[in-house]
Amino acid sequence: MSLMAIKPLDVIMAQARGGEHSLKRTLGPMSLIALGIGAIIGAGLFSLTGIAAADNAGPAIALSFLVAAIGCAFAGLCYSEFSTMIPIAGSAYTYAYATMGELIAWIIGWDLVLEYAVGAATVSISWSAYVVSLLHDFGISLPVELIASPWQPVTLPDGTMVHGIINLPAVFIICIISALLMRGIQESATVNSIVVVIKVTVVLVFIGVGVWYVKGSNYVPFIPPNTGTFGEYGLSGIVRAAGVIFFAYIGFDAVSTAAQEAKNPQKDMPIGIIGSLAICTVLYIAFALVMTGLAHYTEFKDQAAPVAVAIAHTPFVWLKPLIKFAIVAGYSSVILVMLLGQSRVFFSMANDGLLPQVFSAIHPRYRTPWRSNMLFMVFVSLFSAFAPIAMVGHMTSIGTLFAFVIVCAGILVMRKTQPNLDRPFRTPWVPVVPILGILVNFMLMFGLGWENWLRLFVWLAIGLVFYFAYGRSHSHLRGSKQ
Repeated sequence: MSLMAIKPLDVIMAQARGGEHSLKRTLGPMSLIALGIGAIIGAGLFSLTGIAAADNAGPAIALSFLVAAIGCAFAGLCYSEFSTMIPIAGSAYTYAYATMGELIAWIIGWDLVLEYAVGAATVSISWSAYVVSLLHDFGISLPVELIASPWQPVTLPDGTMVHGIINLPAVFIICIISALLMRGIQESATVNSIVVVIKVTVVLVFIGVGVWYVKGSNYVPFIPPNTGTFGEYGLSGIVRAAGVIFFAYIGFDAVSTAAQEAKNPQKDMPIGIIGSLAICTVLYIAFALVMTGLAHYTEFKDQAAPVAVAIAHTPFVWLKPLIKFAIVAGYSSVILVMLLGQSRVFFSMANDGLLPQVFSAIHPRYRTPWRSNMLFMVFVSLFSAFAPIAMVGHMTSIGTLFAFVIVCAGILVMRKTQPNLDRPFRTPWVPVVPILGILVNFMLMFGLGWENWLRLFVWLAIGLVFYFAYGRSHSHLRGSKQ
């Protein structure tokens, strides 16, 4: 059978109605929006905004956020159509299986590991560093040996860089969130919603307080002239900065992984995807304008905490610990949604036979893929505790952009091959929107540099070894054709 064999939609929908083997539908539109915001607003907003302004775009970093949002919007419209047509866990993996065949589906499913599992490990390490810093502000110091891995050094609040034995705070947050996910999707969504309210409130406080201390002179020139090097200011700097701060948008697509747990996916999924993206875009642009208005963009150069530089131009020093608290809260919800998305993608892949059946086991009471959650708790915890993964941020970005390209291409294929299917939500202006989505996201991938392309190809090559060693021979679709 061809490696490009497509999984029929009637088979996919039959799985979604799988009785006791299906996930519990409890999420409404507000819960889905909160999931999107929970995944999108993380510490990337507080750190990358200043860094990209200093190195690439200047005050025009606000335009970079807009460019990145446009690329996300094209993909978000395509995700919305798929999630209403195919309201099942798996996100881009499932969509690729229905449009481009098994091999492409495997590639995109393996690619999503970069965004979700590896990304969650990275975020947990940063979560640990901020918790250590926040506790230090209150006079509490944790043992150095227990807050850093031997290969992933941590900078202490006093500026000392240390190598420890194990990063226990990072392991702690992974285990707590995994246990919450095993307990139930509704409980997880409730906790996420509380955290979202906290961190959005802090962002609004920063904007509302800081806007009164903005200096118009800091916006001149709004687009600094290019230095002669691509990506250093000018229009190319805006594009390069858009690729850098794209990491701050990662997560809205994770809403689609919860389609099988939405009460009314045909109506609510587009609200969750587009709604969360729109809200975060407005907050991001306002945050960037206030931040670069408080301090000249050159002041953010080589600053590990650029928001603190901006806050120093106001009399409200109490904002600094509040921002740290928001970052800790932001990271917590990002980890939650990433682990949620990863377990749902692997749940779908195991249902198709491409992964061992243990990933598709459903808890008889909580109706969650608890064994998948448990296995990822162990796997991600090991990365969090010991792995040197300092460069994985850009890997996560390029993996996500690749998924966006596949989903946009999938809309073009599905409209051509199955034009008469019921589409509760239709991506507008096809083929223009999907084509622009492919072009913009490829442009952002290009801006990340050849090193990240190389890492992506190596990662996908490892995945293909797994597919031909196990997935191809155990595929349920392949078995049904033979």
